[in-house]
Amino acid sequence: MVFTRAMSLILLTFSLISDDYLLKPIILHGFSGLLHLVFLLILFVLCVHNRFTHGSEKQRFNNFPIRRLSCYRLTLFCGLSLSLFSLVLCLFNTFYCYKNGCSVANILVLLDSLLKAIAWLANSIYLYTQVSSVGEVKYPFVLRIWWCVFFLVSCYCLVLDYVFHKTPQLVVSDILHSVTGLYLSCVGVSDRIRSNENTLLQDSLLTANSTSRLSHGEDCKNFGAQNVTPYATANIFSILTFSWLGSLLALGYKKPLDLEDVPQLGGIDSVHEAFPLLREKLEFDHGGNTNVTTLGLIRALIFTTWKEILLTAFLAITNTVATYVGPYLIDAFVQYLNGQREFKNEGYFLVSAFIGAKFIECLTLRHWFFTLQQVGTRAKAALIALIYHKGLTLSCQSKQEHTSGEIINFMTVDAERIGDFSWCMHDPWVVFLQVGLALVILYRILGVASVATLFATVAVMLANLPLGRLQENFQTNLMKCKDQRMKSTSEILRNMRILKLQGWEMKFLSKIEELRNSETGWLRKYVYVNAMVSFVFWGTPTFVAVVTFGTCMLIGIPLESGKILSALATFRILQEPIYNLPDTISITIQTKVSLDRIASFLRLVDIQTDVVRRLPRGSSDTALEMVNGKFSWEVSAPIPTLKDINFRVSHGMRVAVCGMVGSGKSSLLSCILGEVPKLSGVIEMSGTKAYVAQTPWIQSGTIEENVLFGEEMDKERYKKILEACCLQKDLEVLSFGDQTVIGERGINLSGGQKQRIQIARALYQDADIYLLDDPFSAVDAHTGSHLFKECIQGILGSKTVIYVTHQVEFLPAADLILVMKDGCITQSGKYGEILKLGSEFMELMVAHEKALSAIDPIEAGLVSKDMNISVDMKTKNNRSSEETRDVHYDKPGEDINCLKGQLVQEEEREKGRVNFSVYWKYITTAYGGALMPVILLAQVLFQVIQIGSNYWMAWATPVSENVGPPVRSSTLIIVYMVLAVASSFCVFCRSMSLATAGYKTATVLFRRMHFCIFRAPMSFFDSTPSGRILNRASTDQSTIDMNLPNQVGLFAFSIIQLLGIIVVMSQVAWQVFVVFVPVIAICIWLQQYYIPSARELARLIGVSKAPVIQHFAETISGSTTIRSFDQERRFQETSMKLIDGNSRPKFHSAGVMEWLCFRLDMLSNLTFAFTLVFLITIPAGTIDPSIAGLTVTYGLGLNMLQFRVIWNLCNLDNKIISVERILQCTSIPNEPPLIIEGNRPDDHWPSCGEVDIYNLQVRYAPHMPLVLRGLTCTFKGGKKTGIVGRTGSGKSTLIQTIFRIMEPTVGVISVDGINISLIGLHDLRSRLSIIPQDPTMFEGTVRSNLDPLEEYTDEQIWEVLEKCQLGDEVKNKEGKLDSAVSENGENWSVGQRQLVCLGRVLLKKSKILVLDEATASVDTATDNMIQQTLRQHFQDSTVLTIAHRITSVLDSDMVLLLDNGLVEEYDIPAKLLENKSSSFSKLVTEYSERLNSRFRHA
Repeated sequence: MVFTRAMSLILLTFSLISDDYLLKPIILHGFSGLLHLVFLLILFVLCVHNRFTHGSEKQRFNNFPIRRLSCYRLTLFCGLSLSLFSLVLCLFNTFYCYKNGCSVANILVLLDSLLKAIAWLANSIYLYTQVSSVGEVKYPFVLRIWWCVFFLVSCYCLVLDYVFHKTPQLVVSDILHSVTGLYLSCVGVSDRIRSNENTLLQDSLLTANSTSRLSHGEDCKNFGAQNVTPYATANIFSILTFSWLGSLLALGYKKPLDLEDVPQLGGIDSVHEAFPLLREKLEFDHGGNTNVTTLGLIRALIFTTWKEILLTAFLAITNTVATYVGPYLIDAFVQYLNGQREFKNEGYFLVSAFIGAKFIECLTLRHWFFTLQQVGTRAKAALIALIYHKGLTLSCQSKQEHTSGEIINFMTVDAERIGDFSWCMHDPWVVFLQVGLALVILYRILGVASVATLFATVAVMLANLPLGRLQENFQTNLMKCKDQRMKSTSEILRNMRILKLQGWEMKFLSKIEELRNSETGWLRKYVYVNAMVSFVFWGTPTFVAVVTFGTCMLIGIPLESGKILSALATFRILQEPIYNLPDTISITIQTKVSLDRIASFLRLVDIQTDVVRRLPRGSSDTALEMVNGKFSWEVSAPIPTLKDINFRVSHGMRVAVCGMVGSGKSSLLSCILGEVPKLSGVIEMSGTKAYVAQTPWIQSGTIEENVLFGEEMDKERYKKILEACCLQKDLEVLSFGDQTVIGERGINLSGGQKQRIQIARALYQDADIYLLDDPFSAVDAHTGSHLFKECIQGILGSKTVIYVTHQVEFLPAADLILVMKDGCITQSGKYGEILKLGSEFMELMVAHEKALSAIDPIEAGLVSKDMNISVDMKTKNNRSSEETRDVHYDKPGEDINCLKGQLVQEEEREKGRVNFSVYWKYITTAYGGALMPVILLAQVLFQVIQIGSNYWMAWATPVSENVGPPVRSSTLIIVYMVLAVASSFCVFCRSMSLATAGYKTATVLFRRMHFCIFRAPMSFFDSTPSGRILNRASTDQSTIDMNLPNQVGLFAFSIIQLLGIIVVMSQVAWQVFVVFVPVIAICIWLQQYYIPSARELARLIGVSKAPVIQHFAETISGSTTIRSFDQERRFQETSMKLIDGNSRPKFHSAGVMEWLCFRLDMLSNLTFAFTLVFLITIPAGTIDPSIAGLTVTYGLGLNMLQFRVIWNLCNLDNKIISVERILQCTSIPNEPPLIIEGNRPDDHWPSCGEVDIYNLQVRYAPHMPLVLRGLTCTFKGGKKTGIVGRTGSGKSTLIQTIFRIMEPTVGVISVDGINISLIGLHDLRSRLSIIPQDPTMFEGTVRSNLDPLEEYTDEQIWEVLEKCQLGDEVKNKEGKLDSAVSENGENWSVGQRQLVCLGRVLLKKSKILVLDEATASVDTATDNMIQQTLRQHFQDSTVLTIAHRITSVLDSDMVLLLDNGLVEEYDIPAKLLENKSSSFSKLVTEYSERLNSRFRHA
């Protein structure tokens, strides 16, 4: 009955309301009563619902102990106190009505009090039952929402009751309700009940996915810093004031912070919990990632952060309302100063209202911003983890659509942009709330003229539409160009050694610059459109003011200074959302583009999971069986890659796969691994598998970590495997043994070492089935035989082994041989059986015998081919150089020396204050800094004109209606319009100048950085992971392109604006400096206390990003190996650890920023409060009320402007680190000049090709030992010289020195009498040719790979393709010479890539040719063809050969045998073979005996 009566009266009251009642306090009490009634109904429904749904669980929760703290008890006490107070107030109002009679207003107040008493009693009962009986460990969601709503309504009631009604009991009631509501809102916002026990753990135990969350929490504590962020356990006061960051700031003030000093993220903020939520939501909505839409991705991201999004929405509303309290009260304040005082102590009330609103505004703003950054960090981390997960499961065809460089952009640019969007996620709707509140205030003070304001505001917003479309178009094209540039940059960095050996680095630099020019074309359009946007919207407040005041003048609304100032303050607040609107639209568009790109990436086809049918281990005698297999790398290709594949392998069998180059051997292993799409057929596998790829894949890390590959250490097994893989001696040479850190892609290891580490990794897994793809091609004959005996026949003797090989000597030991041709198995059986069948297998044998026949007839029956004599040598030497760099010769136990010996060091980062020279270089890079004075002058003039125009409006309008205006209305508006046009012109000049300077600076820094990187010596690339360089080329360059110019401008502009406010306030109340000076001193001290931590956190954000990129790049390149070992989960965990390592400093960086801003806000409020108190305490008439009102108008923005100064300074300090990191790259020492104009060889040099080496001594660093120790010899012009020697003898070092990849320490190398050290590098390298061990192809076309410098005709290219047996292959492709080559040449076999390298040297026809293990990846027949081709076309050239196959060396005119950096033997092969005691003869004999013993055994 009470509810019915209350509802009727409330509805009746609302029905009788007219426009005059809209701003009266009585309406608020009716609305308040209605809200409490609705709340009671909601609680009633929830209680009924809980009774039926939670009754069965009651006992379980009752048994769970919950300890409540005073926070819980105090919350209960507040609810009961409000209920009791409301009841007392209800009784008081009842007595008042009885004595004085009842009006509708009194009845509404009475009912409001009664409903409050009942509602708050119900609130306390519901809270108690939920926590004590049901077992809630968080405050119920409905109560938290109600507390926030109650707080907002109470604040509004307080303002209106005090201003309009002046009833003491209502004001007291409203104050009590507001304070209590504020406390309850803070408790609700914290979303947790503190417990003496670990409530986070309790929460996990009570949720459905408790097991996974607990495990994630444990995982999270197992890496990095062990302490969880204090935010996870902070109390309410600490959270509100950001005091939980005190310990981190104190530590950062004492010393530069390191990553281990930054605490771990707790709970959902960690990617270990955020990523599973995101992935599960996507899978639930779309049934898998392949169906993901942009909208679905947005929904999943919202689901991951919905609580924080709701919280920030509430904070945004509260902050917006509090922001407009000041402008609302300015008119009343001016009238008070003019002597029109409505009640006693009105001045102190106004001051209290101003300061209270500013306090709420500051508090909500700080937590709004922090929570937004929290949302952004979480969303970004979860997206990066999602992209990583997708990259790990991509099919080969999908990888060709998106290269690693593009996917790196997804992680570094797109995910970052989506994370940054959190800053403005609420802006699109908050702007309507802000405009709405502004119109309400303007309607109150200016009446119908506010309609003009509305139209002006809408017109400005609509102007964003064409600008937004332009920005979207420019942004989309800009990102496409950036993707292409990053893809090329990534590929070039991977192959920089080849580029330098070929002398192509500057050509490829020009390619990068061309791509950058396309990118900067769109960038230039983008920044100038943004400059126009800035021009339009900086002038918007003035435009809106002109329209509004002009309308007032036209329709006859009197303008008073109080109303003018109130309107100007409103316009000033409205300036922020309108000014930010284009940025919001731009960021929204950019985010939409990024979301579309990521969603399209997520929709790419994953690798098929059903290609291989996995049988339970031990369930079958068959280890592997393939029936009618038909596979194709490209599903739509007319000719499948493999067809009619049938074979069966039993447990314990050894299966050899052989065939010519391009026959499908590696593809067969890929089919078994499930990497190739299956068109038809069946593959069944029983047991676990391990895989050794043809191209070694080595992780960055220690040798031990690469061998263990996630397994536990078993010392005995580990040692046995190292010995079987011939790694013990290598480890003895290394200073750190198996703890030596391997560079990216194994850069400091030889090819043989990388291959043997791969084999050791596979052996240590103790799998059932081993798949080895040509594992012996990169090792010498002795090592290869040892590996075959100890590994395949020894440790793997009882395992199933399928190995691809080009070396015929390893075929007899196989139980089954599969001979492949054109994607089919043409022959299968044992060695003897196939040998009798002839055909394809005999082609291989004939080629092998032909190679043997090249040996001297006396030795022909004995010698086979010691290909290895050079294999491990080159790479070893390559490694030897790098290894030697690792060796230190001081005391082995000294940690400092040990650290210096490692090749790959921690990424360099500056510590302490960013040097002023960094700022100065950035400012003066464009036009010597000539535009900076123009920009600053334009901003100063703009600020002066803005202050002048506001001063004019305050002075030229009367204080009240009974005072005449100093000037005519037309003069007032005309002068204001002139000033508005002048300020707009200043903004235009400033915006265009800033855009020009920023664009020019970005372009110059890009060119400088890339020129220095491309001119850096190879030692830089050997010791620098490409992720560090890519991070600078992507993230840092993007910061300089898009963000830094505006950041520099905003800092300068905010400083100028702050100085303008200080000048204005000092004109009225210079006494404010009594407070202002010490406040500024404290602010500076706080900033100095904060800056060390903030700066290092910003640097840690940059430094911790590179490992994420590097790990991802390694994962993509080794995804086949990772999947073959079933290690996806471990790599995802490592990735999430690195992602959290990047999120930790970002999360705490946001926190320390808000820590500082909160304190600065409080201090600025103190200054503002002092000014207000001073103004109301001085005698009336002492100062002009209008000018005093102008001071208050500017003072309202003091805290925000002071915040902007510090915010922009700190952001600038953080962003400028990108310049600092790029400048680091510009200081890399360069190689010697490419061309020395005064000492250039003639066009026909070298004409003879004679190479003279005298006393050559080479070391890798000044403190390292010599690698070549006085080598002297002469390579005669036109002769073929084979270079052999054991691992580490100096073969590859010699080759690198000839190409001046390394510079001699002592000695001279002369080519045709010219000292190569005295000519330019390009003149030298462009006249030499080399076929490297690792065949390299670049993304592009067949033509661009053969002739990257575009020097030859199509006819010449076709002729070369025929010579290297690739003519038919290319003719069969649809595009012929323009056929696409994918990244790294992945759509070509390794052998075919090697033939392309042969084609390059045939085109170049240099007088000096170096073969650096050039036939390692081809079969014997193809090797013979290569050797024959070289003999035919380079018969007059000097050929230096480091070869795997001894036949290549025996066919040489001379053989050079190196030992420990010195010449041991140098003579013609026949003489060396005649001398049975020669080292060369022993090498050949050793190999021949091993080979013959294998064939005799067969």
